[in-house]
Amino acid sequence: MPHRSKKQADKKLQVVFCWHMHQPDYRNYLTGEFVLPWTYLHAMKDYTDMAYHLEQHPNAKAVVNFVPILVEQLLDYEQQFKSGKVKDALLKMLSNENLDDLDESGRLHILDACFKSNHTKMLQPYRAYQHLFDLQKMMEGRGRETVTYLSGQYLGDLLVWYHLVWMGESVRRESEVVARLMTKGSQFSYAERMELFGLIGELIGGVIPRYRKLSERGQVEISTTPYNHPILPLLLDFNSARESEPNAPLPQASNYPGGLRRAQAHLNRAVESHEHHFGSKPHGMWPSEGSLSRPTMKLLGENGCKWTATGQAVLAHSLQRESNGHGLPDKSEYLYKPYQLEDIAKPVYCFFRDDYLSDKIGFEYAKWKGDDAAADFVHHLEEIYRHAQGDADPVVSIILDGENAWEYYPYNGYYFLSELYAKLEKHAFIKTTTFNDCVKGIATGASTTKTGKLKQLVAGSWVYGTFSTWIGSPDKNRGWDLLCEAKRSYDIVINSGRLNAEEMRLATEQLADCEGSDWFWWFGDYNSAQSVSSFDLLFRQNLANLYRLLKLTAPIDLQHVISVGGGDPAAGGTMRRSE
Repeated sequence: MPHRSKKQADKKLQVVFCWHMHQPDYRNYLTGEFVLPWTYLHAMKDYTDMAYHLEQHPNAKAVVNFVPILVEQLLDYEQQFKSGKVKDALLKMLSNENLDDLDESGRLHILDACFKSNHTKMLQPYRAYQHLFDLQKMMEGRGRETVTYLSGQYLGDLLVWYHLVWMGESVRRESEVVARLMTKGSQFSYAERMELFGLIGELIGGVIPRYRKLSERGQVEISTTPYNHPILPLLLDFNSARESEPNAPLPQASNYPGGLRRAQAHLNRAVESHEHHFGSKPHGMWPSEGSLSRPTMKLLGENGCKWTATGQAVLAHSLQRESNGHGLPDKSEYLYKPYQLEDIAKPVYCFFRDDYLSDKIGFEYAKWKGDDAAADFVHHLEEIYRHAQGDADPVVSIILDGENAWEYYPYNGYYFLSELYAKLEKHAFIKTTTFNDCVKGIATGASTTKTGKLKQLVAGSWVYGTFSTWIGSPDKNRGWDLLCEAKRSYDIVINSGRLNAEEMRLATEQLADCEGSDWFWWFGDYNSAQSVSSFDLLFRQNLANLYRLLKLTAPIDLQHVISVGGGDPAAGGTMRRSE
């Protein structure tokens, strides 16, 4: 082995795990009802498990990114349990004493909702739940009216099992209620359903306090995202899509009306929300879908961000543009350090995701044994360390969904995450850290992390380094045109003075919801028909609600489907590979 200097011997590989927690707003703004249950289901499964693993490994650090509109929904659910005024259809039926009295639509809703999961990992291992599914399959093709013959006991058992399989693995191992109900298997009483209902309320109410405690002890950095998760570069300029895809088709509207003001509003509300719920302003921000452009970077700096992050392809495109299209060196020479963009008044450190390793967690390791996957991941980190030149501490950024991958892992990723954190806690030269700690180390000279300078930034996201997931196809562009039309109507009504202060507030909140990224994510024939249908309907309902709040008649176009779908993407389409 060649001789190593003392500096080289002290060199550490800094690893930042950034777990992105995000669900779009599933509330109907006119009724306050939750249209889809994904926020609370992920709360009791994934947000609880991710907190648990960090609590069990106090020497492992991470960044947890909470989208503000997710936090608002969690707090809404918490208040529902406290007040007893439940606004989610599934939770209402779980706590309904007389399920025999449900009408046909309620019965169909239970059947439609309560088998939505990864059947390999969340249905087939449980014989009693599989039996309920087999009974439901027997009824298919015999007409909708057959649901009237389902007993309240069947419906109650199905509701219980659906919520049991959506429990976090840590809850299953520690909750006496869950263990008892899973052992019993069937014939659940109303009292038992209410025990489960109460547990769900406790889990949801514990999410934010648990992460806040992890933050207060310095183990977790909590970051934020623009409030309703919009793609800021597109709000600012549709033409930013052509920086990475010069021939990308754009919407008929030349640009989003008043986009700069709307982008600033999402940023302002995000900072205010974060300070209110977590006790301090955020040090950094994961832009929605890692979407960045030069104007976006400028806005982030002006809003006090010290760091941001995006995908590896954005850096590659930017460096290739600087080198006039010449090839890039090995990523070990350019990827593992933060960059600042030149000619920005308030520069922000930008970290770039290791797409390969992030996608290994998101899409590959679910097929492995947990300890083998953890060992393989650590081996890849050790190879990055060995190939790093000089004495500087490399920074490896692992950024991905903190919720959607685990459904495809055995036991919700329990063994993989336990093994991974355990290996990294005691590793000789790999150190888990946070983006803010990296930035502080650079500022104080406490670390030897190198930094880079970018003369230009090619606008893009963490998916392919482009914005093609949100703009550029006929369906996505039509969605933008409908939104632009609604925004022009909003501007006219707001400027007319016809609305009072409360009416203006409600209309503005509904507009912000329509500006979120998720609606455009799901438009496209590569997504499943069922998912596309749900989000297509939600988007059009949200726009129609906006017109009603503006006291206008909704355009007839909103009665027509935007996108149909029909594909079978990985992870059900909730996540996308970076390449």
